[in-house]
Amino acid sequence: MAVLVSVLAFVMTLAGGLAAMRVRDRRHLVLGLAGGLMLGVVAFDLIPESLEMTRHRPLGVPAPMIGFAAGFVLLHVVEQAVAIHRAHEDEYAPHVHAHRVGAGAGGLLAASALVLHSLVDGISIGLGFQSGAEVGFLVALAVVTHDFADGFNTFTAASLHRADHRPAVLLLLADAAAPVAGAALGTLATVPDAVLGPYLGTFAGVLLYLAAAEILPEAHSVHPRIMTLCATGAGLAAVLFIVGLAR
Repeated sequence: MAVLVSVLAFVMTLAGGLAAMRVRDRRHLVLGLAGGLMLGVVAFDLIPESLEMTRHRPLGVPAPMIGFAAGFVLLHVVEQAVAIHRAHEDEYAPHVHAHRVGAGAGGLLAASALVLHSLVDGISIGLGFQSGAEVGFLVALAVVTHDFADGFNTFTAASLHRADHRPAVLLLLADAAAPVAGAALGTLATVPDAVLGPYLGTFAGVLLYLAAAEILPEAHSVHPRIMTLCATGAGLAAVLFIVGLAR
């Protein structure tokens, strides 16, 4: 089931790459909705589920919440270390993960890092299904919703300062296939709840970082905020409704 669901991530990543090639005008609404869906999955499903899985409290703090903070900080450190993202101090300006990395090889490096990130996303889908169908589907929902941005940024980064777009297309295909391969790997490993709980907490921290530091600022970069805010609110409400029905 995890591999089958991950095919949606494959499709969404390709859609993001196609948008990077052709259409950009309505992208802010898609990203706003994606940010809301990701925030909803973190707040309404991943964190509550991870806390239920394990009662271990190192230093008096629930282990999943330590993982949550570690996931958030880890992605921030990784992005800074490889120069994939550089925040603007004065305004939310349009950007991609490879912004100002440099010409040629730098863009390919950034796109390759996004492929690795998508592989980890796929593993998270596989592990999510180990804790139950509901968690698995919601983890997949979170992955699918930000894969549009991943596909968009992978193609944009790989084609930076390049007239030949063939490497960008190949990396886009690799980025699309990575979640499917990761989901297959995630279903092969058996992980106990004592480990799976903190892992889901860590993944929640990663998703929160992506939503708060990447997806939503990019969604609000140049277009009117009201419609984008409505899209974000709709994403939050949708996840709350889905989780409410499931429980």
